Amino acid sequence: MDRHGCLGPARGGEPPLRLLFAGTPEAAVPSLDALLASGHEVAAVLTRPDARSGRGRKVSRSPVAERADAAGLPVLQPRSPREPEFLAQLADLAVDCAPVVAYGALVPPAALDVPAHGWVNLHFSLLPAWRGAAPVQHALMAGDEVTGACTFRLEQGLDTGPVYGLVTEPIGPRDTAGDLLGRLAGSGARLLVATLDGIAAGTLQPQPQPADGVSLAPRIETADARVDWDLPAHVVDRRVRGVTPAPGAWTTWRGERFRLGPVEPLPTSLALTAGEVSVGPTGVVVGTGRGAVRLGEVQPAGKRMHPAADWARGARPAPGERFGA
Repeated sequence: MDRHGCLGPARGGEPPLRLLFAGTPEAAVPSLDALLASGHEVAAVLTRPDARSGRGRKVSRSPVAERADAAGLPVLQPRSPREPEFLAQLADLAVDCAPVVAYGALVPPAALDVPAHGWVNLHFSLLPAWRGAAPVQHALMAGDEVTGACTFRLEQGLDTGPVYGLVTEPIGPRDTAGDLLGRLAGSGARLLVATLDGIAAGTLQPQPQPADGVSLAPRIETADARVDWDLPAHVVDRRVRGVTPAPGAWTTWRGERFRLGPVEPLPTSLALTAGEVSVGPTGVVVGTGRGAVRLGEVQPAGKRMHPAADWARGARPAPGERFGA
């Protein structure tokens, strides 16, 4: 590895790997693109089944499936990778390795050892920190200053496998989960290709994860994204950015759900209670358990996102009126 934790280039002339790429969301597309541009062969793509989404509940394919379609790749979409039909397809593909980026389902033990080099997962944290489905969101909400991405070999435990390589990424003071994930998707894609190059060359062996520093990052549900105004302003800020853009921070206003974009923590002398709204020259300010935050964009029920000042002119919050009451 170089001084940045990146893997060096593979030795020239090594035979390419035949791959099954597993991934589903937009964050996995840069890795698929990088593999398609590499010297390795992507034989097929494994992704989650088409699903209904949006207000019209239209059936849509995953971003990875759409990219695979455009590249003319076979797409496998089992309801579960435990299905005997999928396990038979995996054996028939005769792949050397299966790189994984946010596939969204557990790979069963029966499939883990089918490829000669196993399943190599790109995970968006510095393992063993933030094992689980939402590492980027939890790193932001915890106030971490640095995160990154790792490649590791899948095993039955939750993100416990030995690590091939890593890249680091500083977390900016105004980063949202979307911002950070976008950068990690790019640097992680390069790391994944370098990892597979090293595996093909026989120059790279994974190393066990440290026993210390384990933390968990469970999936963020909509209920988890509700703002707790009793928390200090800097914590409210981190939590809002950690769930932006999905599932999106929210509170309630006059009995209806009210979505929030990123907020700005403020030191304020205003005597505001937690959740209390104040509209003035500095904008729309909301009290917290300690300090206050200034709202950016907001989305009242049935409306689109728009500046908080525009909302306040129409809503006319009464003195002492609160969010979440």
